[in-house]
Amino acid sequence: MTRPCLTRVVWARLSAGQQAAVLQRPATHDSKAIAESVASLIEQVRMEGDPAIRRLAREFDHVDVEHLRVTPDEVESARESLDPAARAAIDVAIANVSRFHAAQVAAPLRVETAPGVVCERVSRPIRAVGLYVPAGTAPLPSTAIMLAVPAQIAGCAVRVVCTPPRRDGCADPAVVAAAMACGVTDIFKIGGAQAIAAMAFGTQSVPKVDKIFGPGNIWVTAAKQAVSQDPAGAAFDMPAGPSEVMVIAAEGANPCFVALDLLSQAEHGPDSQVILVTTHEPLLDEVQQQFDALLPQLSRRGIIERSLTHGAAIVAEDLPQAFDIANRYAPEHLILQVPEPRRWIDRVQQAGSVFLGPWTPESVGDYCSGTNHVLPTYGHARAYSGLSVGDFQRRMTLQELTREGLLSLAPTVMALAHLEGLDAHGEAVRSRVMAVRP
Repeated sequence: MTRPCLTRVVWARLSAGQQAAVLQRPATHDSKAIAESVASLIEQVRMEGDPAIRRLAREFDHVDVEHLRVTPDEVESARESLDPAARAAIDVAIANVSRFHAAQVAAPLRVETAPGVVCERVSRPIRAVGLYVPAGTAPLPSTAIMLAVPAQIAGCAVRVVCTPPRRDGCADPAVVAAAMACGVTDIFKIGGAQAIAAMAFGTQSVPKVDKIFGPGNIWVTAAKQAVSQDPAGAAFDMPAGPSEVMVIAAEGANPCFVALDLLSQAEHGPDSQVILVTTHEPLLDEVQQQFDALLPQLSRRGIIERSLTHGAAIVAEDLPQAFDIANRYAPEHLILQVPEPRRWIDRVQQAGSVFLGPWTPESVGDYCSGTNHVLPTYGHARAYSGLSVGDFQRRMTLQELTREGLLSLAPTVMALAHLEGLDAHGEAVRSRVMAVRP
């Protein structure tokens, strides 16, 4: 049997092309074929509504779903099916995530830019939001929390959760319990691209939403992009790809901690990517020894081993070079197993979420530290940020001028309007000037 391991390279010995290849993300599937298939699914749901969703559930999920909406009886049994420790864990996670996200609510902004000229910015909640919680190879109640908490804090009036049905026709109990604990009452047993279409356009059962949030596979991502391009559809949170982590480790890093941080990300899926960057080459052998010892104990060993084939172990000359590599890669998760990690924060320019020091595994961010685990992946951390309360709101500006304020700005407006050849713009101001002058 082939020994699962990361591809080892010394960064300084690689050409520019080889460096780019090492940081290459796993290739996605044929995007054109997927886009065409997704377009067909969306059209079926858009034209037929619930009947199409039930038909697609039989085709893709191999289940007959009588009630698309989670019923009150299902809600009650979901909560009761969880043991006290699971319920307590959900409650703790909600409390921490709520505390951090409540602090993100921005106060109204008011600036007098010139005498008699006041500009303001206020926030308004997006009226209706759709929250997609994947199930796939593992249910994700933590994602229900990460989406529903900021939506509730933002004040979104309509909050819809869609999650794939299990083989028994029910939604995962932990997902249902977590969503309900966050105040969501509209929960539907719908997965994949059809769930995105249902939320974007509405069906006989599913309310139409204005923006869709949540991670998902390539089909879900393609559907989110497709419906966002339709004026009658819905906006979406951010582009996404497979999950990923980069660990920067220096001499003295605990090899067991490093190995488990890599393995815990690899177990998300076979297309996840894990990268270790170290300034201490002997650490690579120590981490490999941990892989050998730990992998046989892990239930998702097969998935992890496939994921490791996309990974790399990079030897950097020093920490500045290691952070240069990290910024070039722009990881979803960046873990700093280095002395005095806060000294290096200013060197981190492009990452979704950063985990500082030996006692901060990525797992706490996934579940309950308080930060949001819906993060930009596949290099999108170069331009996108992790989910926050602000994503569930829209900002609106206001301006108010006194008569004196308008008179002071009138020459500027009329001059700029003349430069742009927009006569009516200038006249809108000049007419008011003439009205106040004797």
